[in-house]
Amino acid sequence: MSIAGNLENICRRIEAAALKAGRDPASVRLVAVSKTQDASAVDEAARGGQRLFGENYVQEFVSKAAQVSEPVSWHFIGALQSNKARQIAGMVELVHSVDRLTLAREIDRQWGRLGKTCDVLVQVNIACEATKCGAASDDVLELVRDVAALPHLRVKGLMTMPPFFDDPDGARPYFRELRRLSELVAGERIPNVEMTELSMGMSGDFEVAIAEGATLVRIGSAIFGERELKRSPSP
Repeated sequence: MSIAGNLENICRRIEAAALKAGRDPASVRLVAVSKTQDASAVDEAARGGQRLFGENYVQEFVSKAAQVSEPVSWHFIGALQSNKARQIAGMVELVHSVDRLTLAREIDRQWGRLGKTCDVLVQVNIACEATKCGAASDDVLELVRDVAALPHLRVKGLMTMPPFFDDPDGARPYFRELRRLSELVAGERIPNVEMTELSMGMSGDFEVAIAEGATLVRIGSAIFGERELKRSPSP
């Protein structure tokens, strides 16, 4: 199936999952994960109606963004090294992967140099997996407070990546915990914090994530396939 056909199928499934959960389908946005795909694939998806794309690797993203001809918006969803924040400053609408205060301070500094404010999500490693980034659940509230105090950042919500399960329902407790943490943070009424976004769910489990409250689902392979392009090994 074509990229446009895949997109149509995914959008139908998102709508159906939202309606099944008693939610407005418009409350769930699709982030088309275009890492390792070339600019022509992004343009093809954009011509199919997709406008929001997520990238994981700084150098690949910066190069690709310059080549995309269609009007699109970008989110940065991958692990971000502090020393590379400068390269994406002002280029993305939302950074999903703020997991430590040192990174937040550098994003704040780089966006501040441009006179802009960056919207961010705090990434939570609910499963405490050593191979994944993210703050521990017990540290989320303190990190959100510290990030929100920076003058050029606004915290818009939380993000997580659960362990992989053959059965998508296995991820449900992790999505449910992220929503609980979001409600906990929202109850604190911290200035510059709006718990309006929950970034969770990917190609294999996004329907479960939507049932548990996801507002941003990050879907790549179900749209673009598994094609791999050469890239720098450094994110």
